[in-house]
Amino acid sequence: MSNIPVAKTKTFEFGGQTVTLETGRIARQADGAVLATIGKTQVLATVVAAKTTKPGQDFFPLSVHYQEKMYAAGRIPGGYLKREGRPSEKETLTSRLIDRPIRPLFPEGFLNEVQVIPTVMASEKGIDPDICAMIAVSAALAVSGVPFNGPIGAARVGFTEDDGYLLNPTEAQLEESLLDMVVAG
Repeated sequence: MSNIPVAKTKTFEFGGQTVTLETGRIARQADGAVLATIGKTQVLATVVAAKTTKPGQDFFPLSVHYQEKMYAAGRIPGGYLKREGRPSEKETLTSRLIDRPIRPLFPEGFLNEVQVIPTVMASEKGIDPDICAMIAVSAALAVSGVPFNGPIGAARVGFTEDDGYLLNPTEAQLEESLLDMVVAG
């Protein structure tokens, strides 16, 4: 008998790219954990929720902490300090980008603390991991057992005069694009 967990994997095509969602192999102590892969970009999204509401609490404490670690790009911080610094502006904005579409999908009156942490494990040059993170978070919430009226979908849309609308454009295509919009819901 083996102690190695069997992962559940789903694969689908999305905007000319293959998306793979895997759960059950890593981060098994979290309520929900999904590893999403688009190309060579991988994002691990974990969800942990409190079992009870704190007494006297009258708001929904949802926290989303998107993290891009330097090792995902194959680099280690140089100099005297080998630690990761504070969250960058991009990490803060991506956390908000993930928070906005999922917050209204929790039921009214659900006040348990929920923590969502999407971490970029590997990144491919030219593919922004934010859409991959949004898909991973949605899937992690769906498997977590937390009351969530999802899932959500997310896509980046670009527009060029030559090609028209582009679904999930690469960074090179976005440089020429007249539009850079994220649609989620």
